[in-house]
Order: sequence, then structure tokens, then C-alpha cells
Amino acid sequence: MDLFFNYLRSERRYSAHTLLSYQTDLRQFAAYLLATYELPDPAQADHTLIRSWVVTLMQQDLDPRTVNRKIACLRSYFKFLLTTGVISRNPMLRIKAPKMAKKLPDFVPEDSLNGLLNSFEFPDTFAGIRDQLVLELLYGTGIRLSELIGIRPDDVSLPGQTVRVTGKGNKQRIVPLNPTLVAVLTNYIAFRKREFGPEGNAQATLLVTDKGEPLYEKLVYRTVKHYLSQITTASSQQHPHVLRHSFATHLLNKGADLNAIKELLGHANLAATQVYTHLSIDKLKSVFEQAHPKA
Repeated sequence: MDLFFNYLRSERRYSAHTLLSYQTDLRQFAAYLLATYELPDPAQADHTLIRSWVVTLMQQDLDPRTVNRKIACLRSYFKFLLTTGVISRNPMLRIKAPKMAKKLPDFVPEDSLNGLLNSFEFPDTFAGIRDQLVLELLYGTGIRLSELIGIRPDDVSLPGQTVRVTGKGNKQRIVPLNPTLVAVLTNYIAFRKREFGPEGNAQATLLVTDKGEPLYEKLVYRTVKHYLSQITTASSQQHPHVLRHSFATHLLNKGADLNAIKELLGHANLAATQVYTHLSIDKLKSVFEQAHPKA
């Protein structure tokens, strides 16, 4: 198992978040085999034992997406074992993942989100300026949470109005910055220098806590929830990824090319981007009223 995790980390370059999830999933599987079948080595499991674990997971009323992620972990694990010659037959070939209901991504309406960003008076403190930048970056660029906290000072080009983002698999992309975001960034960088001095560490992150330490995920979650709760009561619309969904949805509703959105989001294929082709009911009404002769 340790060799597998090292492979994911060094060769596949999985993110720390995905790696932690896979470690949790595989260790849960190993614990199940040991407790239920007294099998100490998960590499020796056949398809019947794997299927029994999947059934057990489903009986726990877990979200099918969670079960599918755990199955994906086992697929990678046994494929690794097959490639390295530890096993001669892949038992995952006989395992079917449970079907998932298609769920459209949540997003915040454009007028509500822009009303918050344009009208809300953020505190004139380091924390207030940083919180504003967090919201503006997530919505203005559509980047992921892990990409946000990984931005370093030299990734930002204020003259070029761009930011270099390191996404999944350590793939980098350049994302443009809108004028408002450039202004907020400029203000934040100046504020940060006054608070913590000139940046001398090349490994330091752009976004930091009130104590000058690297920004972490839970703080971003709390920040986003605090501000979005002022414009929406739905808990499903109060987390960082909703701003990414909103970024893509609003671009699409304004007529942006789907391939361009794909590149901005850093998706590996177009299928992942096509989920945003859904339209809000207001957009549907607008199209109906403009096009239908009886409208």
C-alpha cells in the first residue's frame, strides 16, 4: 500500500486532498477485509470480497458518489498491482459502480453575487482585504480551492493581468484577471507588505492568515460561508466550489465558448465542462419569450 501511495504522489502527482482520500479509502478496505475475512493483505482480495465491501458501503446509505470514489481508488490500486506484477488478474474488471443520479451544479445568481462583491463594504483591515480577495479570486477566475491556496507571489503578473495556476496533476495554466480583481490584488499586496514586510521566501503562498502563515482550507470555507450566507440561505450554495460553478455558469449564459470555459477551468476533457450547459429558469424564460410566436 505504501508503494502505491508513493506512486500516486511522485508519478501520478495526485493532489494532497485526493491522496488523503485514497489513503482513507484503501485503509478502510484493508480494515474491512481483516475484520470480516481475517485477510491481512488487501492485494489478495478477489472480486467477491470486493463486491461484499461495496454492498456493505451501500447498506450504510453512503452517497453513491462517495462509493464510486472508493471504487475508483480500488481500480487504481489493483491496476498498480497488476502493472507491478504483484497480481496476475485484475479483480476490479468484474466490479460495477453504482449508478449516480445526474445532479446539476449549484450556483449563485449573477445579480446576487455581483451585488455582494460590488456593494458590500469589507473591513479596512488585513483580514477584510484578504477575504475580499478570496471571494474575487474564486469567482473572478473559477479556480479550485486547492489552486487558490497554492498561488505564490511570483505566480501573479499585475502588468499582464494574469495569474499562473497549478491544477490537478501539477498542470499549470494561465488565467486572466479582470480589472476589479487586479485592483483588489494590488491593494492586498501593498497591505500584506505593510503587515509582514517584503516577501523573501520563494515558497511562500500569496494568501496568508492574520499571523502571516499560509492560508488553509478550513479558513477559506469559513470565509466563503460567512459572506455567501448573506445572499443565500441554501447551505449547498455556501462553499468555495459554488463560486467556481457560478463563474462557469455566468460565462456560459453570457455566450462564452464552451472550449474557452474548459481551458479556464483547467478541465482535462470537454465532458467535464458540459455539465454547465444547463440553463437557469430565468434564462429559459427569456429564450422562450424571445423565440416562441405565442409568447
